[in-house]
Amino acid sequence: MYQPPPTTAFKIPRSVLVVIHTPDAQVLLIERAGQPGFWQSVTGSLDFEDEPFAQAAQREVEEETGIAAPLAALVDWQLSNTYEIYPAWRHRYAPGVVHNTEQLFSLCVPAGTPVRLSAREHQAWQWLDWRAAAYACFSASNAEAILWLPRFYTAPPAA
Repeated sequence: MYQPPPTTAFKIPRSVLVVIHTPDAQVLLIERAGQPGFWQSVTGSLDFEDEPFAQAAQREVEEETGIAAPLAALVDWQLSNTYEIYPAWRHRYAPGVVHNTEQLFSLCVPAGTPVRLSAREHQAWQWLDWRAAAYACFSASNAEAILWLPRFYTAPPAA
């Protein structure tokens, strides 16, 4: 089994955001543990400096939701956001690091896909129409990514 190199003491300021959705554009949101009302998509930092973004996206999806997705199922939007790290979370990063760059992905799963949260990170989940999901996100960059979903996913034609 592949073992990544040891991580640094600080989080790497490069991460992924994965918009998980169904074919009819229902988006999965997960609520941060200990932070009621902080709804978000799957997010997570790279575990080591040269970890491929797609690998990090696949790992974070499985860690946070229990959904085991093949790499080929992840759609890399070839877009990234750079945003200011919330002051409350800056202690996780090296001194002086105030911005994070986040690579955007999506993952289409069948309706009814089981979700198993990591209790350490999240306390609840819900499926919402993509517009409602964008409105429910606490992070502006996450909300914007969800609003971009129709640009990156076209539902298959009805049979």
